[in-house]
Amino acid sequence: MTDHYDALETREPAQREAELFSRLPDVLRKALAAPAYAERLKGIDPAAVTDRTALARLPVLRKSELPALHKAAPPFGGFVAGSLGSFGRLFTSPGPIFEPEPVHTDPWRGARALFAAGFRPGDVVLNTFSYHLTPGGFIFDASARALGCAVIPAGPGNAEQQFELIEAYRPVGYSGTPDFLKILLDAAVSAGRDVSSIKRALVSGAAFPKSLQDEVKSRGVDAYQAFGTADLGLIAFETPAREGMVVNEDLIMEIVRPGTGDPVAPGDVGEIVVTSLDQQHPWIRLAIGDLTATLPGTSPCGRTNMRIKGWMGRADQTTKVKGMFVRPEQIAEIGKRHPELGRLRLVVTRSGESDLMTLKAETASPGETLQRELAATLRAVTKLGGNVELVDAGALPNDGKVIADER
Repeated sequence: MTDHYDALETREPAQREAELFSRLPDVLRKALAAPAYAERLKGIDPAAVTDRTALARLPVLRKSELPALHKAAPPFGGFVAGSLGSFGRLFTSPGPIFEPEPVHTDPWRGARALFAAGFRPGDVVLNTFSYHLTPGGFIFDASARALGCAVIPAGPGNAEQQFELIEAYRPVGYSGTPDFLKILLDAAVSAGRDVSSIKRALVSGAAFPKSLQDEVKSRGVDAYQAFGTADLGLIAFETPAREGMVVNEDLIMEIVRPGTGDPVAPGDVGEIVVTSLDQQHPWIRLAIGDLTATLPGTSPCGRTNMRIKGWMGRADQTTKVKGMFVRPEQIAEIGKRHPELGRLRLVVTRSGESDLMTLKAETASPGETLQRELAATLRAVTKLGGNVELVDAGALPNDGKVIADER
């Protein structure tokens, strides 16, 4: 049995670089058919963008800008040339940001990540990412089916029903957040249900610390991490080498100094910027707000693409909680709905092996009613539950920070 998805993964790095940049000019021409790219890239000669130095001269598009851009020119901010009907599915993510799904096979580039995690054609996969409005469930569903797997579209929650599906279909694979995998395994023990068919997992969307990795492994599940976004699909993934993450094929990744488009020195921490070569929906220098650093050399697994250390924090204050992005704009919206409050700060921590949000709010009139109303607003705006802590006026620092990720 081969150890690699295809020969592209083991190309000489120089060959990969040459092939990616030979395709880029045509992708740029396709991008320029969209009005927003035509404006942002005005005066650019696509034929001249054939290496990283030339690419670094193009402007960066920050993901944090997308909600305002999409609102100004719905639905995609003018960055998509094709008609809505030319896509397979149309999604929304918190912000809101709107995302189309291209119609070709494996549109989110996830089959490679599943293969590296040990999934193979013919496997049955329990997919517990949400299928409701956001692309998460469909990203992993389409990726597994592109690999040749059968997918149980379970979505998150409802452990009892999940157990029925697992005992009936005996899936060998799991895809979902690491938090929910632990919840499922714990609940199965408590309920005396058999989930032992699950032997491997591809997890994403939440922190997967060493303690949780070890616990999942002790339960007989070999779990690997993938790193992705709702815009780009799977960007990088772990391999059996367990040495960082390998960048996906058909993407050009740059690591830049946060707030700029300037590449950092190899090994320095910076913001991830991705250019995708999907001709139906290309992204040109999309800065996703996540920090990482490259690792030297190639992976012992034989894959030769760039390796990154994985997620190392946010370049801006946007963070990811239980697989969902939470943005400063959302905290501002909570403030608008409760104008009697002073400063707000959302603190993200870990409780056991799960993410925990606590909204700290300054008020001169604390009370249980306000606390309940704020908790309801927090859930309505972020689509996530969290605690509320009312503090005295002036208690929060005057440092401009509205989201503090303390995990």
